[in-house]
Amino acid sequence: MRITPFASINSLFAIPDEQAMWRVQTQDDEQAFAQLVRRWEGPIQRLCIRMIGDAHRGEDLSQEAFARVFAKRKEYQPSGKFSTWLWRIALNLCYDELRRMKRRSESSLDDGGEAFGLDDAFVAPEPAPDRSMVEQERGELVRQALMKLPEAYRSVLVMRHYEDLKFREIAEVLDIPEGTVKSRMAEALTQMGRQLRPVMAGNEQNNLKTTRQPRESLMI
Repeated sequence: MRITPFASINSLFAIPDEQAMWRVQTQDDEQAFAQLVRRWEGPIQRLCIRMIGDAHRGEDLSQEAFARVFAKRKEYQPSGKFSTWLWRIALNLCYDELRRMKRRSESSLDDGGEAFGLDDAFVAPEPAPDRSMVEQERGELVRQALMKLPEAYRSVLVMRHYEDLKFREIAEVLDIPEGTVKSRMAEALTQMGRQLRPVMAGNEQNNLKTTRQPRESLMI
């Protein structure tokens, strides 16, 4: 489906998600669909990247999510929030992709080859000097720890911590009780802390040693 260019005057008449989706559902309205894509492309892309651990594949899944929204437009229930439906579609695509990744990894091991490691998706392209290097390393460690969480905990942590969804909203997306969401969030934070605490402590000690050396050594 071709998305028409965004005209600045249209921003003055932006409509709620549910109304835009109703127009897509009943009239195949391209401008309404384009508005939904513009509004939600960033959050959905971030969700997919953090769930999958691969930026390029995450972007592909984000596009696939919106293609799925249009393909299934007749199945949308106007009584529900559009965002709940969209988050659910994107998460299901992520779950499917994670299962495929797991099968490929197991198949590669069975063949005697080296399986693609999730950690490989987070290797920094180039080391940066001084403080930016420390911040980059910390970010990579957090992302690696996130990928080690079970999917049920990872999805809750991503939606709550990174996308700032309320527990009630996450419960609606996952179709589980709000209390279950809160317990999963608590467990996710516990597991993240357990993974990161010793690594971060080791890095802090190494950084202190590095800062005591002459500045020239930092540029090596």
